[in-house]
Order: sequence, then structure tokens, then C-alpha cells
Amino acid sequence: MNLPSQSLLPAATGAAVEVADPALESTLSAVEHRLSSLGEALRTQDLSSIDLHATELHRALSNAVDHFSRAARNGPVPPALRRRLASAGGTVAAQRESLARATAALDRAIDVLLPREAPVLYGSQGGAERLTRSGSLLA
Repeated sequence: MNLPSQSLLPAATGAAVEVADPALESTLSAVEHRLSSLGEALRTQDLSSIDLHATELHRALSNAVDHFSRAARNGPVPPALRRRLASAGGTVAAQRESLARATAALDRAIDVLLPREAPVLYGSQGGAERLTRSGSLLA
């Protein structure tokens, strides 16, 4: 029985192979293309391209989730597409981890260069007091 999301065609060897629904294929190809574009923008550190491609990837992922959810309700998604979708998910996770590490490193560098708080000193009563950086002096 053929489902809307797949069909069986004879392969060159005579065995049946699954062919994906063209809509699922194009949706997944769009996600893969956006991931590739974002990866290149990250490598070149092109901030405007990163922003653009991240937004486009978000749209493509949302579209893919919608298409694949509908396809899964109508029957199994072909294994080849499931593997590609899982691979795309792994790439998204790797890019997210890379960005998180870069952000953490940048935050540490900023903290070293521009400390956020004054050092803690102990007052005459033994409690910790924070120095304030206001423009007035207390007598």
C-alpha cells in the first residue's frame, strides 16, 4: 500500500526502494541549505549574514517540523529522510554548542577587562561591604 508520503519504485537491481514525498524532500533540502549557509557565515564571522541565515534557518526548521509532523500522521517517514533530519538536528546542536562556547569565552574576556562589581571588603563590624562608585563622598 502506498502512503501519501512515500511510493515504491523498482530499483535497478529489481528491489523496491522508498522515494520520499517531494514536499518533504524540498523542505529538508531547505533546512540543509540554511544550515550550510549559517555555518559559512559563522566561519567568516559575518555578523549580518549570521543574523540573516539564523532567521532563515528558524523559518525552515519550523516549516520542516510542520511538514514532517503531518507526514508522520499519515504513515512512517522514509528512513533516508529520518536519517537526514537527524543529521540536520545534530548540526543544529553542534552550531548551538559552538555559539554557546564562543559566548561564554567572550563573557569571560569582558569580565576580565571590565569587572562588573567592586571588590568585597570587610567593614569594621565584620560584615562584607561593597564599595559604591557614586560621585559623592560620605563624611
